[in-house]
Amino acid sequence: MKMKMPKDKFLSTVRMGDKGQIVIPKEVREMFEIEPGDNLMLLADKERGIAIVAFDGMMDFMNEATRQAMGKKEKEQ
Repeated sequence: MKMKMPKDKFLSTVRMGDKGQIVIPKEVREMFEIEPGDNLMLLADKERGIAIVAFDGMMDFMNEATRQAMGKKEKEQ
């Protein structure tokens, strides 16, 4: 079920199939330029829910977060 949203937003329900798969709607794949074979990362938090992010961008974020965390550990020692 799609809902009318601003141009840069999208809201829809998806159904999980028998094998635990969901389909990312075409509009979302186009919005985020997701192509077959792209790697995505699924993040899950029992309280906050599930998020799917582009793997390449997440790696940049994780590298920076790790760098900053290591810097804090070094300062604490």
